[in-house]
Amino acid sequence: MLSIDMEFRKGILFVRLNGELTKDTFDIMSRDVIAKIKKGGITNVVYNLENLDYIDVKGVHALLYTYELIKNNHGKTLICGINSKVSKMIKKGRILNYIGEIGSEIKAFSN
Repeated sequence: MLSIDMEFRKGILFVRLNGELTKDTFDIMSRDVIAKIKKGGITNVVYNLENLDYIDVKGVHALLYTYELIKNNHGKTLICGINSKVSKMIKKGRILNYIGEIGSEIKAFSN
């Protein structure tokens, strides 16, 4: 299962992912995060993966898709909290070639 906690502060949408981002939970991400970005014209997103237990290829594509949406809005996408459970797939999916990594949500305000 996937749960998503979102908070909008100072022009940045913070998205905290909990559980598993997979082909079976992609629709939750699509319904909540992607819809909010499209509807609200969000330009900056920070994904916190600290509590993400698993991500598969479809989950990687979901993150890359939101990156493209934000790029089209002339914004920036960042990731923080990459834990050992998901780091292998994050590296394998080459997400960090496109999305910047930061140490914490707080550091997003200085980027």
